[in-house]
Parts: sequence; C-alpha cells; structure tokens
Amino acid sequence: MEKFNYKKSAGVTALAASINDFTYKKHAHSEYAMGVTLRGIQHYHLDGSLQLSYPNGVMLFNPEQAHDGMAHDMTGLDYVMLYIEPQLLLEVIGKKDLIHFSTPIVYDYKLKQRILSLSNAILNDKDEALCSELLLSFSESLIQTDLNTNYKKDNAVIGKAKNLLHANLENILKLDEVCKELGLSKFQFIRFFKAHTGISPYQYYLNCKIEYAKHLIETKKDIYSAVAECGFVDLTHLNKHFKRVYGITALEYSSHINGS
Repeated sequence: MEKFNYKKSAGVTALAASINDFTYKKHAHSEYAMGVTLRGIQHYHLDGSLQLSYPNGVMLFNPEQAHDGMAHDMTGLDYVMLYIEPQLLLEVIGKKDLIHFSTPIVYDYKLKQRILSLSNAILNDKDEALCSELLLSFSESLIQTDLNTNYKKDNAVIGKAKNLLHANLENILKLDEVCKELGLSKFQFIRFFKAHTGISPYQYYLNCKIEYAKHLIETKKDIYSAVAECGFVDLTHLNKHFKRVYGITALEYSSHINGS
C-alpha cells in the first residue's frame, strides 16, 4: 500500500512516504528537495546516472534537476523529504547567490538528524516558531557539510525557452511558436532542451503546470481555480498528472495541506 503525507509550515513542505509498487514519472521541482531514506533503497535516475540511496542516505536535489523514483525492490521504501523554495533557503543561510549541490547522496549523521527533526515537527503540527528554529539548525548543518559549489546559470537559449514555457501555462503548448522565438527548428529545440535539462520541453511544460497548480492549491485553497488557471480539462485530468509527480491526487494534496 502506498502512503503519502504532506504538510507545510514555516514555508517548508514536508513529505513522509511509504511505497512499494509506485513509480514517479520523470519530473523536476522548482524547490530544493532534501530527504532521508529510512527503510529500503531509493532508486532513481539523476543527470543520466542511476542513484541508490540506502537507509540513512541523505538525498539532495537542486531546483529543476530532473529525476524519477521508485523502490529498488519488492521490500518497499520509507523516506521523508523537505521541499524549500530557493529564496527561502538563501534567506535562512544568509547567501545572495543560489547554491548547487554537487553530491546527490551523502551519509552524514548530523544532517540526517536535522532533516528528521524538522520534518517530524512539520508533520506533527508543531508550532511554526519551533519549525523556523529547526529550519535554521538544518540550514547550518547543510552549510557545515560543505556540499555546495557555485550555481551555474542556464544557457541563455534554455533560460529564454523556460521563460516562454512559463508564460503560457494556461494554454496548450505551442511548440512551433516557441521555436520561432528561439530561431530553432522543432527537433533542434527538443534535442537541445533535453540535452541541457535532462527532460523534454513537453515534460518540463507539464511539470510547470503541475507545480503552478500546487502553488494555487496552497495559496488560494481552491482546487478548481488550479484546474482553470493551469489549463487542465477538468479535475480528473489534473489529478492524473499530479499523482504521477506527488504520489497523491491534487484533491488529496489539498486536503493534506489545507486541512479540509
């Protein structure tokens, strides 16, 4: 049986998950994602390489770093994750420039404990003030592990392409119009985009729609606004794509986050 529990506090979303047969489709998050494997082996592909996170492994994902995910075998998998917007993390650690994790999995006891403390506090509805203090402690451990290198900005063409895709989330993707703006043929663009991001333009665009829907669910607390503003046919359509990325439907996510 698959179990996913999402809650949010102090600007941080925490996830506790237990999966057996569930498989995440290839996707990326706009946030930093950091978590701990508790039981089993987390199996995923990242930047063209297979990654295996064993129990106590700390997983580190950069924003927009494409990956999939599943349990490595039939014994299943338990893990927790934290999702933190880049600007919030920069504010907490006192930096101006984005950081980039160069190591996808580490085995660091102190960092693991700080992730578990923060995720447990959020998932158990502890006071936001406590969650904020635990976020600071976690961020201090993150810096002390010296896991980051300078962030490299997107290639100029990729950056422009992402902006064009983000600007039309309520519509159907019109690839010809994007390619005309970039001065590339359709197949040149698809190859170029996938080589730089690890994900196709359509996958990226759909992922952006799902993430924007998630944001609207959290802020407007109206799931049908998310359906309309993100250009999904209906709630069933949104639920289908949402579940492939987050493990639960948009409706279930709304219930978790908004307590309805």
